[in-house]
Amino acid sequence: MNKEACVLKTLRVPEATVTRLSIYSRFLEKLDRNGVTTVSSGEIAEGVGVSPAQVRKDLAYFGEFGTRGVGYNVKDLLRYTMKILGLDQHWNLVLVGAGNLGYALCTYSGFNKRGFSIVGVFDDDLTKIGKKINELEVLPLEEMSRVIEKYGCRIGIIAVPAKGAQEIADLMVKNGLQAILNFSPVVLNVPDYIEVRNVDLAVKLEILTFNLGFRAAQNL
Repeated sequence: MNKEACVLKTLRVPEATVTRLSIYSRFLEKLDRNGVTTVSSGEIAEGVGVSPAQVRKDLAYFGEFGTRGVGYNVKDLLRYTMKILGLDQHWNLVLVGAGNLGYALCTYSGFNKRGFSIVGVFDDDLTKIGKKINELEVLPLEEMSRVIEKYGCRIGIIAVPAKGAQEIADLMVKNGLQAILNFSPVVLNVPDYIEVRNVDLAVKLEILTFNLGFRAAQNL
């Protein structure tokens, strides 16, 4: 395998490719746990529901992988995909919003399995401050800068109602965070250098209902 495989050939990598790369890495983890040593693009494609050509195209953004006629070494490809995704290091996160969603996120074991740890939970509700979620004490917002500095956090999660999301985003930017995962149904106004990804569950459901309706119309 090419030693330079983790050097991006271009900075213009489609976000859909990065999403699929994350899915590939999970499939490779499963193969590795099952003792599989080599895998073809066709087997990866079948395992994740895309075409073999798509797998090869996605990987080609990052270098040359595998051997023609042999396939990919599972451990090597897994290691490279994890490095490309930035998962060869541990990421400490802070979360604002100690409600039901915040509680669910703090107790979600999938974060730790992929190298993410929520190290600080914050809220401005006095009835929640001081309580514990998954052994983390809910802290007042004033403590955010201290926790970010202590744990070297670069990513924050917003799990508050829409009306308070912008204020929290501003506070995160002020305290040096570089990326935000926003669960509030509102578009955040942040500097261009801040990476923001929005997770609107209602929108995801609406996409599902649109697709179901579209299928039904096609069958008329």
